[in-house]
Amino acid sequence: MTANGCVAGQGSCPAVSVLGTLLRGAGQVMFQNSPWTGLLFLCGIAWGAWNAGRPEIFFGALLGLAAGTATGCLLGAPRSDVRAGLHGYNGILVGCALPVFLEGGAVCWLLIALGAMFSTVIMLAVSRVFASWKVSAMTGPFVFATWFILLASYSFAGFDAVALPHPALPALPHDAVSLFSAEAFFISSLVGVSQVFLINDPVTGALFLIGLALSSPSAALFGWGGSLAAMTAALLLGADGASVGAGLYQFSAVLTAIGMGTTFYRPGGRVILYTLLATVFTVVAQGALNAALAPLGIPTLTFPFVVAAWLFLLPHVVLAGTRGGDDSPSA
Repeated sequence: MTANGCVAGQGSCPAVSVLGTLLRGAGQVMFQNSPWTGLLFLCGIAWGAWNAGRPEIFFGALLGLAAGTATGCLLGAPRSDVRAGLHGYNGILVGCALPVFLEGGAVCWLLIALGAMFSTVIMLAVSRVFASWKVSAMTGPFVFATWFILLASYSFAGFDAVALPHPALPALPHDAVSLFSAEAFFISSLVGVSQVFLINDPVTGALFLIGLALSSPSAALFGWGGSLAAMTAALLLGADGASVGAGLYQFSAVLTAIGMGTTFYRPGGRVILYTLLATVFTVVAQGALNAALAPLGIPTLTFPFVVAAWLFLLPHVVLAGTRGGDDSPSA
């Protein structure tokens, strides 16, 4: 490895260093530079995948995480970024997403590895372009890499897409008004957290929140609060009740709430209000992008979060005490 691309540091066990880097990559999906958080995230993915009878999602996550991190090393990315997991978090999301939409098999595993590698290249490109604006790539590289692969499935029979949304013109929801019991509301709020990794499981969501709390109790609070706020906003706006129950209006908002509330701005009264505004905007962006992408037959993934984060970080001078900077986590 090159001097600035190797993962292991002097005096450390290479295996331990690599494991720590990979676990940090998992944690960075929700802005946490903590191997223990990453470990809880992987446990949550494993539980949700096996509980759904889809173990390939967990193995895809591991492959994407490793491929994205290795690509960062091979391309000579800054050692500090690699060791902080900043070239693994997009890869792990690619690895979770593709087995959901594509038929398992050799081609799917190849596409997971390639998609994770693509995401690292896109990460480096977007980060360079946005550096002067002090806005990071977020999960944009995951979204773009996965979108290109899923769209390509309409051209290549070998991609064998089996679970993509059916291309259709936008339509009003059939179940716009739904009453949620307190228990259902609570469960859906946890599912909204688990859907960050494309898993529909409240236990997984709880494990994710525990993992967040190990690194940052405020991140756990903002993450769950973001899910609750997104649910409330979506129902008040008349979103499809089944989609809200499945967490599909919450997962991007969870990332927005954690990023705005705990990562890029110092917590405070104005920041809480600003975060709430950004969270509600994420819900609106989710609905808008659902409609815009319906004719293409591809999912929005976390792009509502990416759009909200980019827009709400650009006016950072409005809020005093921004964290910003190059040392901020870049999920």
